[in-house]
Amino acid sequence: MPDLFDAKRRRFLQAAGVSTAGLATLGLGIAPLAGAEMAAVPAASSTGAMGPIKQVRTDVLDIGYYEAGPHDGQVVVLLHGYPYDIHSYIEVAPILEAQGYRVIVPYLRGHGSTCFLKSATMRVGQQGALGADVIALMDALGIPTAIFAGYGWGGRAACVAAAIWPERCKGLISVNGYLIQDIGLAMNTTPPKESGLLYQTEHGRAELAADRRSVAYAIWTRNSPSWRFDQATFERTAGAFDNPDHVDIVIHSHRHQVGLAPGCPTYDAIERLLAGQPAITVPTITLDGEADGNFPASDGSAMAEKFRGPRVHRRIPNAGHNLPQEAPGTFARAVVALMKAVS
Repeated sequence: MPDLFDAKRRRFLQAAGVSTAGLATLGLGIAPLAGAEMAAVPAASSTGAMGPIKQVRTDVLDIGYYEAGPHDGQVVVLLHGYPYDIHSYIEVAPILEAQGYRVIVPYLRGHGSTCFLKSATMRVGQQGALGADVIALMDALGIPTAIFAGYGWGGRAACVAAAIWPERCKGLISVNGYLIQDIGLAMNTTPPKESGLLYQTEHGRAELAADRRSVAYAIWTRNSPSWRFDQATFERTAGAFDNPDHVDIVIHSHRHQVGLAPGCPTYDAIERLLAGQPAITVPTITLDGEADGNFPASDGSAMAEKFRGPRVHRRIPNAGHNLPQEAPGTFARAVVALMKAVS
């Protein structure tokens, strides 16, 4: 697991940040996303697949990932959510590659070809583990810094990594804003219906194990009611759920976030930091899909205090929760704008 960030270096980087001029540049850089260009693409492509898939070992995982672009290009790490996979970025990746960026798109733990190195390792999906996986992947690939971009679980992993290891993150794109879970608060609130009935009972666990595709399909349609994906598009992603650790990771993630499952001791130090709801200090663009059935779109002001560095927030018409696949051009332009602002 990557070392935690030294407190003195954290204060230095927070102080350094991006100047007021940099903040203005960030705002101007994202400005072209306004208006007609913000609209989501009308339908998903079901042709082709991302490949070849490479593998790299960290101390915990053998991570499957797609890579495109020049080896010496500025790096963008694109992180998918649940229940999705790397194909959320099938149209984003070539746009970024054409800009000369090195694009890394990993399968999260419990998905695709990513697997654990040891059978004795706890199969956990807690947020601290997801964030640590991002840094461990970068270490294994010899990548010092990168733009982190993601949504859902991937957005949470990106937020965690950016907050705990800001020296590794040049900038952040996060769909739905600040995604670090407040587990202490969640333990004292009523969980969403889906989590309560499915993930937090053994009956629900058995249902997920018996029919992962049906569960995922229901979530896709709920999360993105305006997205006209076809069956081939869904099936291309659904193969990632055949991972042998998928059920364990999904169940643990949803139970841990409401205090119903213990975390892995390996990530205790990270989880203690996350319990304090750390601010994100790196330059950030947050995006909300206006047709997101999981997170209602907002003006972003409620999360403003969680972003202490430069930040721009935008709402994307017609896009749902899987925003990079539903509005790939808009998502890619946000990445390019952020990269130009911080370079």
